[in-house]
Amino acid sequence: MKRYLPEGCLWNTPENTAALKSAATLQESWRDGRILEARVILCDSGHNLIVDLGGIKGIIPKEEGAIGIRDGSTKDIALISRVNKAVCFRIQRFEKGPGGETVALLSRRQVQEECMESYVKKLSPGDVIPVRVTHLEPFGAFVDIGCGIPSLIPIDAISVSRISHPRDRFSPGQQIRAVVRQVEPEGRVSLTHKELLGTWEENAALFSPGETVAGVIRSSESYGVFIELTPNLAGLAEPRDDVYPGQHASVFIKSLIPEKMKVKLILVDAFDAAYPAQSVRYFVQDDHLARWQYSPPVCKKVIETIFDEF
Repeated sequence: MKRYLPEGCLWNTPENTAALKSAATLQESWRDGRILEARVILCDSGHNLIVDLGGIKGIIPKEEGAIGIRDGSTKDIALISRVNKAVCFRIQRFEKGPGGETVALLSRRQVQEECMESYVKKLSPGDVIPVRVTHLEPFGAFVDIGCGIPSLIPIDAISVSRISHPRDRFSPGQQIRAVVRQVEPEGRVSLTHKELLGTWEENAALFSPGETVAGVIRSSESYGVFIELTPNLAGLAEPRDDVYPGQHASVFIKSLIPEKMKVKLILVDAFDAAYPAQSVRYFVQDDHLARWQYSPPVCKKVIETIFDEF
């Protein structure tokens, strides 16, 4: 199955740069039917996208801007929001502009339709795919799964450790991996992410009792303070009324209890800090995940995801 990458992945590649080099190379790409990427520099009053092709003006007419624009199922904001960003397209034809200059007419919709039929609709639950974060909302992270086609990772599917907002994990433009949970007949894809971040045992193996380690406070309750050690592992410290979510912390590990999936901590210090976000660590490197069990085998409570049953 041919894989179609999120928009922006082709933009600075040597092949794409060479294709945009001159009128001759653009003509060659048109004849070959190649998918290209370039930056949108303007969305005019008619919501046509003007694309920077170097020496030639590129135009993506409004109805060619995205799947669903023609029938109104996609709102015009999907076009406006592409300004100053890379978009994928195929060259449809070349015309002469009002001043006699050469203009390239482009279609993003055609590329998206091909991506939908040849890639998205052929995905299966459990497939691990590359995606790019496009924007964040309190309820989840929107991502580009290929050629600008959007999908959502709900906030509760981002990691096992609870977060207050997706920005606690991701930033717009970040390239990550995700797991397909379901593909609906019309091509809508639901995604999850936490299954790639390791089981309880895999994360607990990174720590040992007696160590003092870095953490992030995720919530402060009457019965204790939840402190994240990794995105898929959090522990509980004694209650404190002087801490709040988002603070960084230094914590002493008292014990790791796989039978109960518990990590007992002592909060040494909590403080505000603007540390850069750490890169995502993926424990799963395969392209497909049939089943994932977070809980250890010795734990009576079973937490798992079985993708092949969806």
